[in-house]
Amino acid sequence: MSREQRGPNEKLGAVLALAGISNAGLARRVNDLGAQRGLTLRYDKTSVARWVSKGMVPQGAAPHLIAAAIGQKLGRPVPLHEIGLADADPAPEVGLAFPRDVGQAVKSATELYRLDLAGRRAGSGGIWQSLAGSFAVSAYATPASRWLITPADSSVARDPAPAEGSAAPIKVGHSDVQKLREAAEDARRWDSKYGGGDWRSSMVPECLRVEAAPLLLGSYSDDVGRALFGAAAELTRLAGWMAFDTGQQEAAQRYYIQALRLARAAADVPLGGYVLASMSLQATYRGFGDEGVDLAQAALERNRGLATARTMSFFRLVEARAHARAGDAQAAGAALKSAEGWLERSRPGDSDPSWLGFYTYDRFAADAAECYRDLKAPRQVRRFTEQALSRPTEEFVRSHGLRLVVSAVAELESGNLDAACEQGVRAVEVAGRISSARTTEYVKDLLHRLEPYGDEPRVMELRERARPLLMAPA
Repeated sequence: MSREQRGPNEKLGAVLALAGISNAGLARRVNDLGAQRGLTLRYDKTSVARWVSKGMVPQGAAPHLIAAAIGQKLGRPVPLHEIGLADADPAPEVGLAFPRDVGQAVKSATELYRLDLAGRRAGSGGIWQSLAGSFAVSAYATPASRWLITPADSSVARDPAPAEGSAAPIKVGHSDVQKLREAAEDARRWDSKYGGGDWRSSMVPECLRVEAAPLLLGSYSDDVGRALFGAAAELTRLAGWMAFDTGQQEAAQRYYIQALRLARAAADVPLGGYVLASMSLQATYRGFGDEGVDLAQAALERNRGLATARTMSFFRLVEARAHARAGDAQAAGAALKSAEGWLERSRPGDSDPSWLGFYTYDRFAADAAECYRDLKAPRQVRRFTEQALSRPTEEFVRSHGLRLVVSAVAELESGNLDAACEQGVRAVEVAGRISSARTTEYVKDLLHRLEPYGDEPRVMELRERARPLLMAPA
């Protein structure tokens, strides 16, 4: 259904012309984006003509899908007002802002926290659904540059006056902050073991909404405030990582931007670097290798002389991943060598941050293997994968599954079909124990690579074993 505006929507027509999208092309893109979110839409070129020439405004998620479809073509976010649909049901640009003012930063983060995983906001509906496909790597440019210019706020103390008729703001203490840190530690453990889609992991956005938001809106000294912003940044980054793991790229992007802003308020430069590294991994995974390099190098630049050797090693490893995806073998090799050198310099007594506990030589080897997979060097993939799989643990189940898939790809590219299928079967078994869209995508990629051998009994067996995984709801 649609409702009518007054006169043609000239803004929408102008942006469609700028993007080079035909009426039929926009209809197809909107229908496809809707299908990704479980919506059955049947728009056609006539529908689009009505939106443009008669100013008809489609209902529900459609205006936001239109903005997302055009944004994908232009390579940047497209707000509703730019296409003349600002009076549609409100849909956020929420979470994309990186305010200079710390008070506005609190407002931006807590507004994002009000959105739940089911895509509902109090009194509204379908928010995440409305954001379908709206990831745009260019949205990271302003946050990264502002963080580089000013990685810490001058003061974050807060003493708001109570609103009329409301209770006094919460007086925040270090014990409140500690509870958030404990929640973050629990979430990290569950995420590694069960995947970002596990019900335990999904409690992180609820923790942000119910626990973190009231504290951020409370009263606190500069000292307590720094600690509070740091704990909230960790939880917000985790929410982004879990959304990334479950395929909610648009939600992950917003969480990451807010996590970086909170890390700036915390004056925690290594944590800010960690958020940028997470952004880099997402950009790289989405195929934006060059932008991934920029984000990883931003993390490195501000942390020289500040971060521990192990932390610098991880940032260089993330940079190597991006170089490899961009196809720059020389730069990837140099970054890997530097990452290994930093790791060798680290010592057990170093003051490594708690959020870096996952990073060991096994993790370095696993990511190095993925670098060489992207660079199509199967011999190197096999060498590093053997090291990465040498000590599997129950603590990092998802990582183990991803490594098995990478190993299978290396065996296949080396001409060892039986070994590839054997590793593939093991990977499918692990993937079936966790809830991770990313792991499922890795398995799908392996099966795609095996299509030329589809008549082979081992391949047929692997495909059959993977069927329940591939048919499971996203």
